[in-house]
Amino acid sequence: MDKEERKIINQGQEDEMEIYGYNLSRWKLAIVSLGVICSGGFLLLLLYWMPEWRVKATCVRAAIKDCEVVLLRTTDEFKMWFCAKIRVLSLETYPVSSPKSMSNKLSNGHAVCLIENPTEENRHRISKYSQTESQQIRYFTHHSVKYFWNDTIHNFDFLKGLDEGVSCTSIYEKHSAGLTKGMHAYRKLLYGVNEIAVKVPSVFKLLIKEVLNPFYIFQLFSVILWSTDEYYYYALAIVVMSIVSIVSSLYSIRKQYVMLHDMVATHSTVRVSVCRVNEEIEEIFSTDLVPGDVMVIPLNGTIMPCDAVLINGTCIVNESMLTGESVPVTKTNLPNPSVDVKGIGDELYNPETHKRHTLFCGTTVIQTRFYTGELVKAIVVRTGFSTSKGQLVRSILYPKPTDFKLYRDAYLFLLCLVAVAGIGFIYTIINSILNEVQVGVIIIESLDIITITVPPALPAAMTAGIVYAQRRLKKIGIFCISPQRINICGQLNLVCFDKTGTLTEDGLDLWGIQRVENARFLSPEENVCNEMLVKSQFVACMATCHSLTKIEGVLSGDPLDLKMFEAIGWILEEATEEETALHNRIMPTVVRPPKQLLPESTPAGNQEMELFELPAIYEIGIVRQFPFSSALQRMSVVARVLGDRKMDAYMKGAPEAIAGLCKPETVPVDFQNVLEDFTKQGFRVIALAHRKLESKLTWHKVQNISRDAIENNMDFMGLIIMQNKLKQETPAVLEDLHKANIRTVMVTGDSMLTAVSVARDCGMILPQDKVIIAEALPPKDGKVAKINWHYADSLTQCSHPSAIDPEAIPVKLVHDSLEDLQMTRYHFAMNGKSFSVILEHFQDLVPKLMLHGTVFARMAPDQKTQLIEALQNVDYFVGMCGDGANDCGALKRAHGGISLSELEASVASPFTSKTPSISCVPNLIREGRAALITSFCVFKFMALYSIIQYFSVTLLYSILSNLGDFQFLFIDLAIILVVVFTMSLNPAWKELVAQRPPSGLISGALLFSVLSQIIICIGFQSLGFFWVKQQPWYEVWHPKSDNDCWGLLIVSCFCA
Repeated sequence: MDKEERKIINQGQEDEMEIYGYNLSRWKLAIVSLGVICSGGFLLLLLYWMPEWRVKATCVRAAIKDCEVVLLRTTDEFKMWFCAKIRVLSLETYPVSSPKSMSNKLSNGHAVCLIENPTEENRHRISKYSQTESQQIRYFTHHSVKYFWNDTIHNFDFLKGLDEGVSCTSIYEKHSAGLTKGMHAYRKLLYGVNEIAVKVPSVFKLLIKEVLNPFYIFQLFSVILWSTDEYYYYALAIVVMSIVSIVSSLYSIRKQYVMLHDMVATHSTVRVSVCRVNEEIEEIFSTDLVPGDVMVIPLNGTIMPCDAVLINGTCIVNESMLTGESVPVTKTNLPNPSVDVKGIGDELYNPETHKRHTLFCGTTVIQTRFYTGELVKAIVVRTGFSTSKGQLVRSILYPKPTDFKLYRDAYLFLLCLVAVAGIGFIYTIINSILNEVQVGVIIIESLDIITITVPPALPAAMTAGIVYAQRRLKKIGIFCISPQRINICGQLNLVCFDKTGTLTEDGLDLWGIQRVENARFLSPEENVCNEMLVKSQFVACMATCHSLTKIEGVLSGDPLDLKMFEAIGWILEEATEEETALHNRIMPTVVRPPKQLLPESTPAGNQEMELFELPAIYEIGIVRQFPFSSALQRMSVVARVLGDRKMDAYMKGAPEAIAGLCKPETVPVDFQNVLEDFTKQGFRVIALAHRKLESKLTWHKVQNISRDAIENNMDFMGLIIMQNKLKQETPAVLEDLHKANIRTVMVTGDSMLTAVSVARDCGMILPQDKVIIAEALPPKDGKVAKINWHYADSLTQCSHPSAIDPEAIPVKLVHDSLEDLQMTRYHFAMNGKSFSVILEHFQDLVPKLMLHGTVFARMAPDQKTQLIEALQNVDYFVGMCGDGANDCGALKRAHGGISLSELEASVASPFTSKTPSISCVPNLIREGRAALITSFCVFKFMALYSIIQYFSVTLLYSILSNLGDFQFLFIDLAIILVVVFTMSLNPAWKELVAQRPPSGLISGALLFSVLSQIIICIGFQSLGFFWVKQQPWYEVWHPKSDNDCWGLLIVSCFCA
């Protein structure tokens, strides 16, 4: 193919594809039509199965710019082909004036990105097109994404929203006013309807698609052939088996579509209010939303129908759809650089970086908080399949194929059988012609030899073992939506585990606190709820520095914040809507200790008055909150004690991050050692800090101040120590997996040292093993990317990065016995940032790190998926066990994904465990091994049976004879099907062993077994056949003879 006509779309992304242009050719179409008629429709089926052949057979190459059809090929290892028809979106009939700035970016009808100023309208239509003066936009749709022609890059590209290339300043200055009705209508024409459309195909469509499977077509051909030969009984048996197989397959596929449709239908059509340029509020359907619309978030909450960035007010959101945890998250408005103290105007808006200000599609807004007279507003940045939920649904609808050697070998083996059948086919025709057999008989017998060699019952026989395994899995509480994956699970030799909720319990327990006074650590304290500490800044920080809120009277929020707040026993009160309206601003959330914790006043005479006044005196109002940021690893609040003139700033977060923002003289000298002691023991450690703010900072100034102005020059106050307990069954399950030589890896969003500690506690890393942390730094200020290596036992980094040479790190070799595993081994650990840098800049190190990496901390959902792919690239069969929707991509990509949650993750995951316990992992692998071994046995047995019967029939054809219908029936039903279906009933062995079943059919042992049996069979049949022919009582068979073929039948059955 010409290089000029081959282009790449989605370059550098996971769905990167080559694109080729074609135009329909009438003369080619005529030839193909003739071929379809001459082949009885078989050519049409062939072209249906092969998109590449279909396009090349009916079209001629053309420039992509002018083509009518595009041919797409993925650039990954699968090299899959797709075709799509070019469509034209006409703007001539649409009486809406187009924006002037867009006309410069639309070339031949394609907008690269959104216009900067939505208020500018052009009175005349778009006139600057490279090809035609008419307003036409050329595009095609692939996997629910529209690709428009872009003359600037001379290629197709997808239409972007406000999530790329738009600055935070621009969000406020150019997009916060809303769209005019004309601009909205114009954008809707380009972006289409805002919906994640998962259409449930009709039963008829699914039936046609299933029936056109090559195996079922071959079975149909076999049944027709046998019927013409009056071999009705076995034909009926095959028809019944095929119907049962098709019905069960249709039920399973349709059930998956219905589940997915129900999952996305929750926000499909709701009524929303949007602001227009003239400050008019218009009510529209959510399906009419486009990027740039300013959406009003209702007071009583809603399910978000799109991705939107918050520009006004605060929202409490449940993001369980994304994170798997039903924990309310506080979303604040995007910082406005124009009123910011430091003015970071050049920062580009990114939904991932600014996720604390972004409302994601499918998440539930529970509550909103607002200024009186100002609505809670959010600007729509992405719609439809471009949203976070849309991308998740796309990954479920169009998953990457899983490459499994068994299926590849099975197809190769079938091709060998087809080749053998071809030899028999030619031999039968030649032999029949030489013996002057009728043409009709020649056709039937020659085609019959093909159905004997390639058994039509093979798919049903192979499926039987999987169906039985699926039934056994259901009995132990494991549900499967992708039965073909059961076989692959038999090959798993590495399992990735999420940490929180999977290896450990969901919740955290407060172990204690360790306060700091005069830059020295005090002794650890277990009880925080006492009179001595009630008015301390430490407890005040625990009482205020959180994102808790009351929903229907119940305190809700992050489990860690909840445990921390419950430990001090304070009371949280939030202002009502009436109070907020009365004071014309957001009333602060107030926290106060219970009466019994406050110290009693000494004057006895005024005791009643003091008791009345004290609770009112000691209340703390939370004036401003800076939500937790995973990038910054901290959160902070500005609060004021009732009656105080100055406000206080409180901060909590990762100890290293907090210590770095405190005055050095307030941080204890032994800070690193104390922190290391706690993290080694598996504790989750949080540091607290505080400072008094200047009296000139008023309430209004605090509302507009940047967090950087607050979060500095703090006083270090101490540590909170939280405990995350292992689940009871975790160590035993991991030990069983290790005994079976199945490697275990931890993939978590938690901190590095906590993850390493939990890995040691659960036995993933043995006590004598060493852990080496790989800290990769991206290129910066002209310096190249580099990796620093240091041992996890020491937080202090090596003075020279080369102190631990990556080449000198011992590698784990293949051990012959379990005793060898007792030697010291090395494990690599890294966080998500380092993993991304290594993938991008140190490709040569990736295989080594994948072979010996055990702990991957601070991993984002997409990084988990990348890790699974990297492990698969070094020939691991990877299992993934997780419990949240943030694991969806990894669960889908893994060879065997097991969800411990029945929420969204279960839709993406091939397997879902009813009980949230990792004990399901060894059970799944055991059943997978049983199904895989059964599949091998069935395949071998069916292959032997077909070759034996093929040779028997060939010998009989040589004397113009054949087996009778009931003799065929006896072999096919009484021997073959009974043995095949009972063979699959064997249950899995009760425990996992180190030896795994082979991964493919093309292996020495299996080939020797099959070939030796075939040779023995051919030997015995040939010996019997030719020995009988030499006997004096032997009579040459002719069509009217009464002699039968029982002798050869008996030998054939014995061999089988």
